[in-house]
Amino acid sequence: MTQGRVGRRLWFWVAVLGLTGQLAWTIENMYLNVFVHDTITDNPAVLAALVAASALAATVATLLAGAWSDRTGRRREFIAVGYVAWGLTTAAFGLVDVETAAALAPGVDAVVLAVVGIIVLDCVMSVLGATANDAAFNAWVTDSTDEHNRGKVDGVLATMPLLAMLVVFGALDPLTQGGRWLTFFSIIGGVTALVGMLAWFGLREPARPRPGGSYLSSVLHGLRPATMRANPQLYITLAAWAVLGTSTQVFLPFLIIYVQRYLRIDGYPIVLAVTLLTASVVSVVGGRVLDKAGPQRGILPVAALYAVGLLLMFPARGMVSVTLAGTVMMSGFMLGVAAVSATVRNLTPPDRAGQVQGLRMVFAILIPMVVGPFIGAAVISGAAETYVDLGVVKQVPTPWIFPAAAVVVAFIVVPAFFLRRHEAATTREEIPA
Repeated sequence: MTQGRVGRRLWFWVAVLGLTGQLAWTIENMYLNVFVHDTITDNPAVLAALVAASALAATVATLLAGAWSDRTGRRREFIAVGYVAWGLTTAAFGLVDVETAAALAPGVDAVVLAVVGIIVLDCVMSVLGATANDAAFNAWVTDSTDEHNRGKVDGVLATMPLLAMLVVFGALDPLTQGGRWLTFFSIIGGVTALVGMLAWFGLREPARPRPGGSYLSSVLHGLRPATMRANPQLYITLAAWAVLGTSTQVFLPFLIIYVQRYLRIDGYPIVLAVTLLTASVVSVVGGRVLDKAGPQRGILPVAALYAVGLLLMFPARGMVSVTLAGTVMMSGFMLGVAAVSATVRNLTPPDRAGQVQGLRMVFAILIPMVVGPFIGAAVISGAAETYVDLGVVKQVPTPWIFPAAAVVVAFIVVPAFFLRRHEAATTREEIPA
């Protein structure tokens, strides 16, 4: 691969596997919360527990599978088989409901049983998705790119979660509105499994070095203090990712419910479509700028843009104001992810790409998804706002989740400061006396 150039075949699989994976994650991260809220329980603590349990399962799976894929060198098998199994478990979400739980165990609280069932199934789905997407696919992207084009590729990958949301909102949201949850989950699950089958035949493995030592040493390597001391910039960047991710998880699990139930904007699919498309364009263009300026230097400016968007979301109520504020917020969010992700890839040891995906999950997924949703749930419970749905009083997210997220992201100045200091120290060392 020529430095800085991304071939058509690579772009194809980045787009197909990236978008399909994010379709499945959108279902799990956002619509599964709506499904639970509408059909099982409106307790925000249950939603937070659901998010936290799946994050823990996904993190452990990525740590184990990432190191395993480093040693075997078989990213393709992990991706292909993983996507197929991931799709099947995604389709199974629609089989869990209170009525089925009551029929299976008449003497047990049906709601509790349904909650336990959905959490267990979500953890299984997260293990498979993390193995296929977070561990294998993301390591494959690192193997297939270099420091001259990673900002460009990560700028595109950063758009995938929002493009996935757009596809789901535009094409499948009517199914959820009509309560056709089994069909909804089956479509996304089927597409994910099909893409896994295609990847088995079409994906190519780039050449790369393999780590030495035992498998256990590979799993634990990134968690050792000696490794952290040897790679300080990598771990500082991961800390910045933890701050950014925690901020997004304060509001993201509750975003659809907020738009539907609090704002009550009838044309909310139009708002989301315009916001997501515009923010995606900004992210793609911004990714090229990050390659030229250096993704590490872009972390603080794009985090500031994201914080401004969060604060603008607080007073926004109508379609126009929510669209404008949401565009600023999501543009900053996607550029922030692109900047930290490209920086992490640039700082990844060549023989440890899969292992670093496990570290990424600890900082970008586990910490944010354990801490962030509970902050959001506490804010929602403290506001104590409700709405009535078919005669049932339910809690509803309020605008306070956005300034709460802004407070969290403000802490990114700490790792950004240390990154700048390390960069300055490295530059001084490179200048001959």
